[in-house]
Amino acid sequence: MATEIEHKFLVTNNSYRLAACKTSEIVQGFLSRDPMRTVRVRLRDDKGFITVKGKGDGAAHPEFEYEIPASDARQLLSLCEPPVIVKTRYIVNHEGNQWEVDEFHGDLEGLVIAELEVPSEDYQFARPAFVGQEVTGDPRYYNSQLGVNL
Repeated sequence: MATEIEHKFLVTNNSYRLAACKTSEIVQGFLSRDPMRTVRVRLRDDKGFITVKGKGDGAAHPEFEYEIPASDARQLLSLCEPPVIVKTRYIVNHEGNQWEVDEFHGDLEGLVIAELEVPSEDYQFARPAFVGQEVTGDPRYYNSQLGVNL
């Protein structure tokens, strides 16, 4: 079983933009938002993905992600529960770690979240200057819940 261990933080300033080594445009939706198992469809630039995530404990949860044809992802996005999320992802390398910073658009404009995947729950890491309050485990910041209660 694949396990993802991820920390999630609110972002306090836009210094990540200058530090970014790569950006991607992402459109994603959810076929299932059940807290025990979410099913996400994502179109990142010109690639499609389907991801199944299980309920986890703390920062760790089971995750299975597979690349699918972009045309399939576009069709599946039309089947997703509203809202479909649009965001720009910035990749920032900081002290040996790769941070993903998501700027949300549309109804979520102004929300910016940084995430860091780590190899173990006790892994120690340095926070970049743009990283603020940790929101790992706060369901309000799960991608599957963003925009649902607007």
